[in-house]
Amino acid sequence: MTLVTVTSQPVGGEEMTPELLQTAAGMFGMLAATVRLHIVWLLAHGERDVGSLAEEVGATAQVVSQHLAKLRLAGLVHARREGRRQVYLVDDRHLVMMVREMVAHLQGDALQGGARGVSA
Repeated sequence: MTLVTVTSQPVGGEEMTPELLQTAAGMFGMLAATVRLHIVWLLAHGERDVGSLAEEVGATAQVVSQHLAKLRLAGLVHARREGRRQVYLVDDRHLVMMVREMVAHLQGDALQGGARGVSA
């Protein structure tokens, strides 16, 4: 087991302001809903329309549309028109990297025989 030492020193000289904390908490909050996290995960692997997302997530198009609206409002997901279809995408490489890293981290824990449970 590797131990990580956490210091109170800012990373890269950046201070953690109350505003930055609030914004970060809001973004993590958006990803706290299982359906929204699944949508972002799928969009991190390529553009999709509502119908495709609904099928892959296992929810109705209406439910997926409601979650997409919240993700768009938060600036985590973007859309573009392709003929009559609205196609959704994630174009923030940091968000894609963060979601992929979290999933890889959890998959690594599962392979080692124990997942880290987090409760609030």
